[in-house]
Amino acid sequence: MRNNDMISKWAQRFFQMAELVGSWSKDPSTQVGAVITKQNRIVSVGFNGYPHGISDSASTDDRDMKYLKTLHAEENAILFAKRDLDGCEIYVTHFPCPNCAAKIIQTGISAVHCPEQSEDFLSRWGDKIKVSQDMFLQAGVKVHWLPLVELKHINTIELPSESSNP
Repeated sequence: MRNNDMISKWAQRFFQMAELVGSWSKDPSTQVGAVITKQNRIVSVGFNGYPHGISDSASTDDRDMKYLKTLHAEENAILFAKRDLDGCEIYVTHFPCPNCAAKIIQTGISAVHCPEQSEDFLSRWGDKIKVSQDMFLQAGVKVHWLPLVELKHINTIELPSESSNP
């Protein structure tokens, strides 16, 4: 998808879902979501966080310890799928790191949908993004960049408040 292409209603929905799922992360500094789909049906979702049964102390662990314990959103979505992912697509809130790219490739996921990344994100993670992009290119995994302008528009949808319910 090029930046001037319209985002399909399905891409909008799945990206909104990835944003919602990412908000479930207890990590106060970074909330990442992933949605795996096949033929416009949700197969699995995941967010970044500690493994099941591990104390959720992301706010008190130092940064290095937090990174050692944390599963990425893509990893959780792949693990929770418990099915063949060949030909599936993944929608993510942040571009996958090389380790997640390897898992995406190995499971047979055929496309990654990701928003254009901010300058701040690129300044911190640009080198790893280049590695992941190269891996996807070599493996034949398509990368679709979702234009930020259109995504900002779809993320401003207001939900009714509880007080407005009869």
